[in-house]
Amino acid sequence: MTKKTKRKLAHPKLPMQRQLNLQDERRRFDLCAIFDELNATHFGGRLRGYQVVWGRRRRTRPKEYFVFGTIQEEDRIIRINPSLDQPFVPLWFIKYILYHEMLHSVIPDEIGPSGRRRVHTDEFYRREQQYPHYRRARRWEEENLARFLR
Repeated sequence: MTKKTKRKLAHPKLPMQRQLNLQDERRRFDLCAIFDELNATHFGGRLRGYQVVWGRRRRTRPKEYFVFGTIQEEDRIIRINPSLDQPFVPLWFIKYILYHEMLHSVIPDEIGPSGRRRVHTDEFYRREQQYPHYRRARRWEEENLARFLR
């Protein structure tokens, strides 16, 4: 005799979070406000029309590397990894990650000698290191990376 179990819907049609729009309320960091502050302070307000959002949660944690943020320049969308929206992640680190992604919009890519596109050029690294909390953020990243990996 086999035991039958109840199956739950993997994606209910109207989850309570969507009905009440609670998804954004649990966020610790206001990415749009951070973007506006960084844009005014470091980019002279030149970055316009960008959407800054939390990315989608992955079902499994990555094993080898962790992507903190991405930019889709053609769509003007910056996505920040939602795993960063945790109490142990400091605001100044979120600002650094967003600054890094914003830099991609003002520093052009280069084509290297092998014909490959380089998004992190010498100029990009030079400008990134000018960020006030650069060393602190890189140290924090090294010390805490394992918390985001399996």
